[in-house]
Amino acid sequence: MQLHVADHPLIRHKVTVLRDKRTPSPTFRLLVDELVTLLAYEATRDVRVVECEVETPLTATTGTKIADPAPIIVPILRAGLGMLDGMTRLLPSAEVGFLGLKRDEQTLEAITYANRLPEDLTGRQVFLIDPMLATGGSLVMAIEYVLERGATDVTCVCLLAAPEGIQHVQDKVGDRADVSVVVAQVDERLNEVGYIVPGLGDAGDRLYGVVDL
Repeated sequence: MQLHVADHPLIRHKVTVLRDKRTPSPTFRLLVDELVTLLAYEATRDVRVVECEVETPLTATTGTKIADPAPIIVPILRAGLGMLDGMTRLLPSAEVGFLGLKRDEQTLEAITYANRLPEDLTGRQVFLIDPMLATGGSLVMAIEYVLERGATDVTCVCLLAAPEGIQHVQDKVGDRADVSVVVAQVDERLNEVGYIVPGLGDAGDRLYGVVDL
């Protein structure tokens, strides 16, 4: 597993404002959208392209376009929906699938409640999006889902991550596939109930529902 922390001054600034409890919800959602677009730029550096011929106003030239089959973006419901626009802005031709996971607050284990993914993901680049990588349970389950369907190139895009969650994904994924995690910031630790410290406060309510870690 490859970890990429997008350590850019604008990203650090936007994460700081995002975490401020005084930031109103409309501004919060706008910041999420902007952050995801910045992260999407980093996450798509290795998106597959092919050469193509185009006619300019003056002559013919060779360019590149997104290769087929198109990438697929998979928000982990429900909080991942708040990140979808930021991803599709840079990858408008991508297909969108959905995976509903929630965490059992007693066991901290991920539970699946919805799945709308193609049965065959062979040859597809998959982008999993979820605001926070905390315990890593949900993200590991999502990765397992797409690997079982033939995916071998998976990029996970998260706003925040905890060291424990990163290690859990690393341990579970191993070297079975090309998996990358792109985050805006790695935080200190998890607290006793599996939430990132210092966290995003009421991020779940602001991102269209309870955050599914």
